[in-house]
Amino acid sequence: MIAAHIESFSRARILVIGDVMLDHFIWGAVRRISPEAPVPIVEVTKETTFPGGAANVARNLSAFTPHAYLMGRVGKDSAAGELRRLLHEEGVNTDPMLESSTLPTIAKTRIIARQQHVVRVDRETIQKLSAEELDEVCRGVEAMLPELDGLIIEDYGKGFVTQAFADRVLGLAKAAGKLVTVDPSPHNPLNWRGASLVKPNRLEAFAAAGIQDQRTPGPPLEDKRLLEVGEQLLDQWAVGKVLITLGEQGMILFQRDAAPHHIPTQAREVFDVSGAGDTAIAFLTLAMAVGLSAEEAANVANHASGIVVGKLGTARVMKDELLNAFED
Repeated sequence: MIAAHIESFSRARILVIGDVMLDHFIWGAVRRISPEAPVPIVEVTKETTFPGGAANVARNLSAFTPHAYLMGRVGKDSAAGELRRLLHEEGVNTDPMLESSTLPTIAKTRIIARQQHVVRVDRETIQKLSAEELDEVCRGVEAMLPELDGLIIEDYGKGFVTQAFADRVLGLAKAAGKLVTVDPSPHNPLNWRGASLVKPNRLEAFAAAGIQDQRTPGPPLEDKRLLEVGEQLLDQWAVGKVLITLGEQGMILFQRDAAPHHIPTQAREVFDVSGAGDTAIAFLTLAMAVGLSAEEAANVANHASGIVVGKLGTARVMKDELLNAFED
């Protein structure tokens, strides 16, 4: 049965909207400390680049469907060219992208030595969408909606997603009866009224609810503060579903008029959690877009996230890996 569901992902047409970036990795080894300062000297062995942020979500989709579209903002620079090249190679349609003549493409460089993250260097200018850019976004979304099965709003707090953006895009999608899932940023508290489901991680959920997380030991369904946060966010965001990812404890789904549903983690080994949230929202939306229930979709997302945390760097899940995860 799961194989048939995974095959059906190929017909899902999904638009990812949000903060796009280029992830640059410098790999090397450390054998000595610099004589100039007490810092390690990294001897570089290779460099790699991957789509990051909302672009990584679209990349996760494109391994399962040829109908993955990406809308974000890039600059007129070499990073934008590299990002487009990578996305085109992996089957992501970047036609809806906005190009800014004044802002650079967001790029993050991570230096990794012997599988240890040494430092990260960010190149970014955080600036909200202008009124003209927002109008362009809305025209593009409205034109695409009849051909879409779902939208993913991916907010990294870099300026693309604002309350005006959320209100207009969610309004358009709701009027068209389309599925919309949201991956929120803790640094950009917004009202998500009109979304189908919002997927914060535990830190983001507690921050949004304004409740201190005391990390009560024990099963998530016995964590009173966690249960309080989930129920509060359903009302606070005025949405029907909230899925909170819990790292090594899996995920917990909150729905109106239903008991919280816990999905234990499927991860066997954890090497790198970067990008796990991108994978979760991608597969959650894919599964819901082809008709799976929220519980079934969360289970698929949980299996996919369990695979990607076992890989180093910004990674994606392939079809055979997901099938094998369910068979195992």
